[in-house]
Parts: sequence; C-alpha cells; structure tokens
Amino acid sequence: MYDFAIIGGGIVGLSTAMALGKRYPNARILVLEKESNWAFHQTGNNSGVIHSGIYYKPGSFKAKFCRDGCLSMVEFCQEHGIEHEICGKVIVATNETELPRLENLYTRGLQNGIDVKRITPEEVREIEPHVTSVGGILVSSTGIANYKQVCYKYAEIIKQQGGELHLSTKAEKIVTSGKHQVLETNCGTFETRFVINCAGLHSDRVAKMGKTDPKAKIVPFRGEYYELTPEKRYLVKGLIYPVPNPDFPFLGVHFTRMIDKSVHAGPNAVLSLKREGYKKTDFDLRDFAEVMTFPGFWKLAAKHADEGIQEIIRSFSKAAFTRSLQKLIPEVQQEDLVPTHAGVRAQALMNDGKLVDDFLIVQGQNSVHVCNAPSPAATSSIEIGKAIVAQIPQQPHLKAVVTQV
Repeated sequence: MYDFAIIGGGIVGLSTAMALGKRYPNARILVLEKESNWAFHQTGNNSGVIHSGIYYKPGSFKAKFCRDGCLSMVEFCQEHGIEHEICGKVIVATNETELPRLENLYTRGLQNGIDVKRITPEEVREIEPHVTSVGGILVSSTGIANYKQVCYKYAEIIKQQGGELHLSTKAEKIVTSGKHQVLETNCGTFETRFVINCAGLHSDRVAKMGKTDPKAKIVPFRGEYYELTPEKRYLVKGLIYPVPNPDFPFLGVHFTRMIDKSVHAGPNAVLSLKREGYKKTDFDLRDFAEVMTFPGFWKLAAKHADEGIQEIIRSFSKAAFTRSLQKLIPEVQQEDLVPTHAGVRAQALMNDGKLVDDFLIVQGQNSVHVCNAPSPAATSSIEIGKAIVAQIPQQPHLKAVVTQV
C-alpha cells in the first residue's frame, strides 16, 4: 500500500513527489510514467527558459509561482551543478503601434516585483547588436537551463528519499476501493491512499478516470521551431522576444539561445491533430474527434481566426516564418534556418471557448488533479510542487514536516 501515487513523470509530477518526500519523510511514494524516460513530452521539448514572470496577471498563481520559481530554480541548479545561465532577455517593440503594449508590459513587470528596465533602441543594440526596434524592456532575471537534467536530479532525490519510480508504466484505470484507490496499469496494479494526477497532455482524461470533472478539456497546440545554422548563431546573444498580443495566448516567434549554445527561432502555434503530435503528419482519430466535437474549440477558433490563419501559414511557409523573424532581426534569411524539434503544449480550454489562463488544480476524492500547468511550469516546478502538496488534506497516519514545504 502506497501513501501517495503520482501519475506523470514530467517536471511537475517529479517536483510534487520530491515535495511530498520532504513533507512526509516516512511516506511510501510512487511515481508512474508511461514513457521510457523522464521529461519525455512537454518538459523535454520546451525552450529551456527560466522565466521571470513579467507576462502574467498580477496576483495570479502564474505570477507568484514564476517569480518565486525563478529564484528557487536558479538556486537548485547552483546547488546541484545543473547547466544554467542568467543571460537576461530583451522584449522589443518593432513599430510605434507596439509601444503602448510595451509600456503596459513594463508596468506589469513592476507590479509583479520583477527587475525590469526600459531601454532605448540604442541600448537594445548594445545588448543585441542585430536587433531592430523602436524601444524595449530588459528583464535581467531571465535565464536558460537544462530541464531534462533538472528532472533527472528530481528523480534521484526522490529515490534518496525512499520513493519508488516506475518508467514504462501507464495508468489505464482508477478504481475506488473503500478509502483507497487502485491503479490498474500495463505493469500490474498499485494500491494507494491518495492519487496526484500530473499527466499533462492527458490530465483531463486521467481526472475523468478518477471520477473527477475538471470542467475543461485539453486541446494540444504544436509549437514548431527552426534553428539558426552554426555560422549565423552570432546574430543572437541571448533571448529576444517581441511584444506579445495580450489577447492571444502565445508569445509570438522569438529567438532563444539554448544551453548548448544553439539558437532556436519560434515557435508558431498550430492545432495538433494528436495529443503527442510532434510532426505535421501525426494524427490520432480519438484526439482529433474530441477537439472537433468540442464547442469550446470552435468558439476559440472564431475569436482568434486571423491569428490562427497566420500561424497555419507560418507552419507551411518557411518564407512567412522567416518574415516574422525578420521583424526582430532583418539580417536573418531563409537559408540561415533549419527545422528542429517541435513541442506540444497542453492547453486547457473551457466549454465557452475561454482559455484556462492560470494553473488549474482540481480536488477529487482522495485525489488532486493538475489539469492545466502550461509555461512557466518548468520554471515554477519547485513552487508548484509545494503548492500541490499544501492542498493535500493532512494525513493523520503520517508525521508531517511542515517547515520544509
């Protein structure tokens, strides 16, 4: 009998298991991951950015978790020798009409307690010599990290705490047996007192397996990237972002210098026809049918039709993708870009077409379901893990070390 079973071995599931081990040192903790490696999906295919929290609504979980998580993630990387760098980020306006939005973003950064600084086009050039802008913001606390290394270190710590980790183990059914839950998997059954669902792209389905209605559906969006050829990496020193459209849930194509010194450009954002669809040709009938028959998707698509069409065009036209990048760095040419891996974002969507803009954590019977944990989940993972554990009812049979969470 386990005290806690976590479904999902991404960065949120592992951080939650680690936080549980700190709070309940004598607990029997189980982590189940259906893939053969940790951080296989969203965590392992993200941009590797340690976000500052400038974009998020003041007072939201995203804003708080990201601001605190930026500090705790850097501290964790320093403590465990994980590759990371605080390189800073510039957010730039490329025309006069974007300046009011840039100013609003600067104000939001101040409201969220972030070290932000207005910079002139000349100052932008001092930081990023090849960028063309009419003004910008410098966010000094933003950085980059190797989140796969972070996840493997989390797993190592969980083992040291006495936790049990199972790869290639897919939860297929959840059965309530008295006060306990039985997890039926492809590798046998596991009985637990409490279930924590951190299944990412499949979190809504796992919640329903556990007889919990998340009141939201996961709709997958694929983000496609190009990579600068090695001889053109000099064009980007750090992180270069456009001013985002506040009404659109994605940040727009940008340049990211990765921890391995490569430079990624993107992503766009297009509907994926499969929840784990990293290629344009990937298709799953069940996943596709669920989206096509979900009223919320069509309401979202109607609201963002113009932006959606542009994203699709960028997906199929390298020239269009390049033109978007040239707004930031005019020197970039099509021949400077080569395709690289894509990522799939699990976006929770309500029936009325509204995006779940914050972390969504739903209580069930002897269970907690994390049904929306988009970016900045990697940055915020330590703080999210603590918050999830704090929402779990006290376990009378276990002695809690409250000061550690």
